[in-house]
Order: sequence, then structure tokens, then C-alpha cells
Amino acid sequence: MYASRPSAVRRPPYAVHTGTCAAALLLLTACGNTSDTAATKSAAVRATASASAGVAGPPAERARRRAAPGPYAPVVRPREIPALGPKTRAAIPADAKQVFVITGDAYDSSLSTAVLYARDNPALGWLPVTTRWPAHNGLNGWTDEHLEGDLRSPVGVYGLTHAGGLFDPPETAFPYDRNPMFSVSGEGFDGEPLEGSFDYVVAIDYNRTPGVTPLDGARPLGQERGGGIWIHVDHGGPTQGCVSLPLDRMRELLSTLDPAKKPVVVMGDAEALER
Repeated sequence: MYASRPSAVRRPPYAVHTGTCAAALLLLTACGNTSDTAATKSAAVRATASASAGVAGPPAERARRRAAPGPYAPVVRPREIPALGPKTRAAIPADAKQVFVITGDAYDSSLSTAVLYARDNPALGWLPVTTRWPAHNGLNGWTDEHLEGDLRSPVGVYGLTHAGGLFDPPETAFPYDRNPMFSVSGEGFDGEPLEGSFDYVVAIDYNRTPGVTPLDGARPLGQERGGGIWIHVDHGGPTQGCVSLPLDRMRELLSTLDPAKKPVVVMGDAEALER
């Protein structure tokens, strides 16, 4: 006899259904969590990358970046007159737009040079309007306190307000006194003739009344402080205290000086002017 086989054990249908649904539910839940985590991580990576790369954020941030200044631009300052120190520059009147700078070679030297500067555009500052001219000054050089007969030229900043001479001036707006009293004769310190020295002169407002003829003899500081300090035609040697220029340069100076620009002269040895 054949032994009978035991019948197969079957699980109720609901057991299989329940396990399948649970597995499916678990799978769906896991997929949902994975998707949310990946999206969050992706957004964080993008934000970090944007911040690291300097990418503009909100509109306000983008506007701020557009308004940021461009490349550095150096500040251009108005030009100053070279070789003048702070004390000398401070003595130049604020309304002066022409400055005639006479620079002595040394304290005891009678040799100097001269340049005319103008300040027509405040943004540009002082610019030379002439070349450097040769000049003579007092026989004994320069002094901070000029005295009658010391044969030195006074150091300082002085107005230029009137001119004159033996001859008619070149075309000029500067006040000019043509007068035969500008005649001169005799010899200079080196034996050179003085004739013609006062053909053209510009008075330096040292110990004199500004705005009057160079022939005026008033001495507001007293006679002992000297006076009659002029810019005049060079006679080829040292002066008694004046400054002298070649004839053509005197004519050029007279034709360039403009009373509307309130011209002044800055004069002295190089070391004094650097103060």
C-alpha cells in the first residue's frame, strides 16, 4: 500500500496580501524620503556654490554690487610752484594769479634766474608761462632785512603794481609812467656802463606806496630801510639791490604782466625760498 502524502499546508490568502501591501507601503515610504532628502541636499549644494562663486543673491544684493565703485582713480592735485617751501607759498596772496619767481644762486651771490608763473585754471594750478631767464641781483646777495646801502636784495613776496621807463612801453595793460627822469649814466661795479638800465622798469613794492610811479620817493618803513627796488634792464653786472633782466626779457615781462591778475614777485636766494 502506498502511504498517503500529507496535504500541502496553505497559508490563508490574506497573509500573502498583507505582506505584499506592507512591503509595498514600506517601499513607497522609503522612496518618498529619499526623494525629499536629495532635493534638500541639492538645494543646499546650489546655495553653497552660489555663495562661494560670489553670485548675486536677492535683487537688493545685485543692485549693491552694480553700484560698487570701479577701478581706483588717482587724485590729481593742482600744481605748485616748484622749489618754494610752505612759508613762502603761504605768503603769496590768495587772489594772485601771476607770480614772478626770482631765485638767487646763493645767499652771497649776485647771480639769479627768473620765471613767470600763472594760475589761470585753479584745477591745474601754477604753470610756467616763460622760460628760465638769467638775472642779476644785489652785489652782496640777499637779506631778510634790507637796509640802505647794504647792496643786498630783499627776500620776500611783494606786489607789482606800476612800471615806467625812458621809452614807450611794449603793448601792455600794466600802468606805465614814461618819463625822462628814468635817464641814468655812470658805471656799474664791474666797470660796465649803466646807460639804458632804466629804459624799462617795474617797481617792486618793497618800502614804497603801491600803485604809484616807480619815481615816487615815499618810504613807509623809513629811509633807513632803503627803497627804490626795481626790476630793470640788465647792464651786465651786479646791482645795488634791484633785479635786472636782459632787454628783450624786460619787454616780454611788461607785455605779459596783467594788473587784473594781481601779480607779485617772490624773490630770494634758493635756500630762503625753500622755507
